[in-house]
Amino acid sequence: MAKVLSDLTNTVIAGFVLAVVLVVIVVIWHDAGLALDKSWWAFLFRWLHVLSGVMWIGLLWYFNFVQIPNMGKIPDEQKPAVTGVIAPAALFWFRWGAMSTIVTGLILAWLNGYLGEAILIGLMDGVDKHSMIGIGMWLGTIMWFNVWFVIWPNQKKALGIVQVEADEKAKAGRTAMLFSRTNTMLSIPMLYAMVSAQNLF
Repeated sequence: MAKVLSDLTNTVIAGFVLAVVLVVIVVIWHDAGLALDKSWWAFLFRWLHVLSGVMWIGLLWYFNFVQIPNMGKIPDEQKPAVTGVIAPAALFWFRWGAMSTIVTGLILAWLNGYLGEAILIGLMDGVDKHSMIGIGMWLGTIMWFNVWFVIWPNQKKALGIVQVEADEKAKAGRTAMLFSRTNTMLSIPMLYAMVSAQNLF
């Protein structure tokens, strides 16, 4: 077990294996069968969407609740460990978590047959669920855009991945932080819209 838990790749693979084992046990236990129909694919993409979203929003909240507020408490000689090692690795998973979340979300909406209605936030059909999921999708899209086209380009400058003058580096760091805070703010109504669409309407 230590070998599995000592290596992150092995841990993640073990997690997926356990999920498959769980499915098999429940199918056998309840003699349910497993039809790989459209509903199953919609479920699979919902699960992948949630996994991706946990990665994305978890790292967003890590940056805003842990890393940014505590950087001032770290001695200057130790900051390169965060800015040179931890932050770039976290930003990799952060931006690809965002990409995976939006792609799986769009596929899920298409599989469930409400992609167009959600994009139009229910304005054409008047369905409240389509309005809420659509608002959530648009907020998520704004957040995804901020990650890829504002936060990441500015973080590359702030972290020294792209070399710029000191004043531009400071400005880029502030811009990245403000847009990261914007995404933190938007994540709250976005998650409300997504969850309420599935549970209240």
